[in-house]
Order: sequence, then structure tokens, then C-alpha cells
Amino acid sequence: FATLARIPLRVQLPKSLPVVATVSKRSRLGDIVWAVCVIALTAFVLWRVVSFVRTGVSLDDVGHVLALGFITLLRVVLLIAIASVIWVPLGVLIGLRPALAEKIQPLAQFLAAFPANLLFPVFVIAIVRFHLNPDIWLSPLIVLGTQWYILFNVIAGASAYPNDYREAAKNFRIRGWQWWRQAMLPGVFPYYVTGAITASGGAWNASIVAEFVQWGDTRVAAHGLGAYIAQMTAAGDYPKIILGIAVMSLFVTLFNRLLWRPLYTYAESRLRLD
Repeated sequence: FATLARIPLRVQLPKSLPVVATVSKRSRLGDIVWAVCVIALTAFVLWRVVSFVRTGVSLDDVGHVLALGFITLLRVVLLIAIASVIWVPLGVLIGLRPALAEKIQPLAQFLAAFPANLLFPVFVIAIVRFHLNPDIWLSPLIVLGTQWYILFNVIAGASAYPNDYREAAKNFRIRGWQWWRQAMLPGVFPYYVTGAITASGGAWNASIVAEFVQWGDTRVAAHGLGAYIAQMTAAGDYPKIILGIAVMSLFVTLFNRLLWRPLYTYAESRLRLD
């Protein structure tokens, strides 16, 4: 056995190892071919869509739709801000009380599932009867069903807030606005951003049915991109429908890229408590 132990072992690398590099090169080549095909198909579809839209849309129409997009953007931002001011404090107060959260959450879930279109007759009758401004009084319909995402996520964030942090804030006598600014709001901010992103996306979709409301023969329309898409859909004007959808997609994408994604990254990297 001692003699066998002194015999040097010569290990040769398997000749099949270069196959891995070959497979890797083939995989990269396949990825490149697939990416080129997808880009070419996307460019072709985009060219066809633009050619189709140009048949019934002028540059003035594009500028008009962009202006309507900014109006809807302002409406969405304002309504999300108002909903945040209302539901963030209430969500924190509910989330810090487990017994109360168990009672409130079923009610909030019922209200979130309540179809907003059942309230359309009420809004139409009130606007026509009292000669109200549709640009203002149709706006609540946009966030009627989406605002609950903010409440649900804030309740979840407050419920998950570490009890040690609460006790530390209590021992250091951190109260009032200082408690909200330095303790609670940073703790629930990641959850709030998640809820606000969902509520914002839902508000853009809801604007199509909330800015143009009809009950019987009575139609009430607000100025905005959602009303434009609804009106063009009712008229069957496909080029303008595609233009409205494309502009809405552009606004939603830029809104997410420029606002929500930086906020989400900041919340994930700087304000996580786990």
C-alpha cells in the first residue's frame, strides 16, 4: 500500500469540455438571432401602425391628444396625492391595531370590489341637476376603485413594522410629527410605493370610463385622454383610438420610469427594515 501511495496520479481533462464553450457560443448566437427577429418584427408592426394612423390623424390631432394626456396626468397625480393624504394615516392607525385591522380589512375589500359604474347615474344626475363642472366632479370616479391599493399596502406595512422600533420610539419620547417623519413613514414607505404604483396604473385605465360617462341619452364628458379614447371608440375611429392608446401608454411608461421606479429603488435600498 505504501508503494501504491507513491505512484503519481495523472488526471487528464475530459475531451468533452470544449463542448461547453461551443454550446455557449451557439446559445449567444441564438439569442442574437432572436433579438434581431424581435426588433425587426417590432419595427415592422410599428411602421404598419404609424402608416395606418397617418391615414386619419394629423399633426394637430397629435398635439391635441398630447395636451389631453397632460390633463389626465395632472388629474391622476392630484387624485393619488389626495388619496395618499387620506389613507396613509388611516392605514397606519389601522395596521398598528391588529384587532381593528381584522374588522376593517373585510369592509375595505368589499368597497374595493364594488363596481364604480353603479355610481355613474348618481354623478350624471348630480352634475346635470346642479350644473356642476365635469372636469372636477367626474374625477373621483378615477380613484374610486384604485385608492384601496394604497390602504391595503399601508396596513400591511404598519402591521409588519417591528415592535422593537416602536418601543424605542416610545422610550425616546418621539411623538407627533417627529414620530411620523422619522419612525413610521420611512417604515411604511416601501409598502406605500407598491400600493401607489398599482393605484396609479389603475387610475389611468379607469380614466377611460370615468371621464366620459353616459346614463341613458345623457352624456357627461370631462377634458382628458380617457374621454378622448372613449369618444373615439364610440365613433369607431380606429386611427384615433390607436393614437389615444399609444399616447396613454407613453405617459404611463414615462410616469413609471421618471417617478415610481426611482422611488421604488430608493425605498428598497434605503428604507427596508428587514
